[in-house]
Amino acid sequence: MGIPVLDFSVYELGKANVSVANLEKLSKEFRKAFTEVGFVYLKNTGINQEEVEKVMHVSKKFFCLPEDMKKPFSRGSFSCNVNHGWVAVENESLNPRRPGDLRKEAYNITTLSADNIWPSDGVDDFQDVLVSFFLCCKDLSLRVLRLMALGLDLDSEVFLNAHKHIGSDANATTLRSLYYPPVKSTCVKENQLRCGEHSDYGSITLLFQSPESGLQVLNRAGEYVSAPSIPGTVLINIADLMQRWTSDVYVSAVHRVLLPPAGDSSTRQSLAFFVHPDDEAIISCCDGSDKYPPVNSYDYLLSRFNDTYGNKQALV
Repeated sequence: MGIPVLDFSVYELGKANVSVANLEKLSKEFRKAFTEVGFVYLKNTGINQEEVEKVMHVSKKFFCLPEDMKKPFSRGSFSCNVNHGWVAVENESLNPRRPGDLRKEAYNITTLSADNIWPSDGVDDFQDVLVSFFLCCKDLSLRVLRLMALGLDLDSEVFLNAHKHIGSDANATTLRSLYYPPVKSTCVKENQLRCGEHSDYGSITLLFQSPESGLQVLNRAGEYVSAPSIPGTVLINIADLMQRWTSDVYVSAVHRVLLPPAGDSSTRQSLAFFVHPDDEAIISCCDGSDKYPPVNSYDYLLSRFNDTYGNKQALV
């Protein structure tokens, strides 16, 4: 089964007074997608392609800076949040059984604290562009979470109540701008990928891709299927805490990013908005069952960071 494309125009950003009938119809479409596939494309969300390209452009300017200009913004150097900042190449292994993910670097925006120091030399508009995009993704995520609750016949606020502090130091939701430079075949280690097989950690993820994709999703039949870039859409997937939260009704799908074909020297970019519940939220099965024991949102996230970065980097 392929990944469905849903029209979000009845509930796009900025639209108010949405009819109950339209919300119910859309929530049922979400439930079908998230129970059968775990991924869905949304079109007409209110975030246009020009905004996405603007964020990618300013991000690429930062990634192309000399390393000594990026190091002061390294992940782990911000006292307000352990996950905020620049991640250098091969610093992550999303599948610990593989070598570090090949030639991928990222900039994580996890907090909008006024105390943050932002890159400016050579990228004057970095802060304004990425913060604006963060806030748009936040608003879209809250609309999606409301529909997901309705799709389970729950109170529309049940998930929103645990996502009140997105953008603050009390919530780990992160906008990651990712950059994959050209691949040199001579540098590839055995079994290395651009991004190893993994599932996401939190509630949901919003993903915007450049035309050069390579993303694959593991379907319910155990087969990897391509999830190409579709201009004007956002790809949304369920993450692991949401699967626990819904007692496996909404499924978290494993995915990966392949190396480009031999001789392909193109770069790849993506923007991933990883939505997490508030740090102090206790996630327990929303159907009242004890299929999964309750877990603290932040403790769960730290345990996953340990796998990705190693214990030392996850806890700095």
